[in-house]
Amino acid sequence: MPVDLNGYWKMISNDNFEEYLKALDVNVAIRKIATLLKPDKDITHDGDHIVIKTLSTFKNYNMDFHVGKEFEEDLSGVDDRKCMTTISWDGDKLICVQKGEIEGRGWTHWVEGDELHLELRAAGTVCQQVFKRS
Repeated sequence: MPVDLNGYWKMISNDNFEEYLKALDVNVAIRKIATLLKPDKDITHDGDHIVIKTLSTFKNYNMDFHVGKEFEEDLSGVDDRKCMTTISWDGDKLICVQKGEIEGRGWTHWVEGDELHLELRAAGTVCQQVFKRS
């Protein structure tokens, strides 16, 4: 049985985020704003249906998906691209593969204790974020 991701999570660390945004070719003004933010995650997890809301004072991003079903993801709130996205479980890790213009793009979520970990990947660049359940 996969881990339960339900809950409200507050960011406690964000390592290498600006380099990740550079790998996505996000413009410098947006990068500077984004690196100052500490977004929260509000996750609703019901079986294979998961909704991940990334909430900040600048922009919000909602991802609503079913595990194992490919869908077209509109990343207009992130880097203004579209990609074909598939999310699946690998043990207790939720793995996302985003096929599109950026090579090696995706992310992995997992829980350790009361912390939610997120590894963001794009074009060989890795960002590590950690959130604490509140």
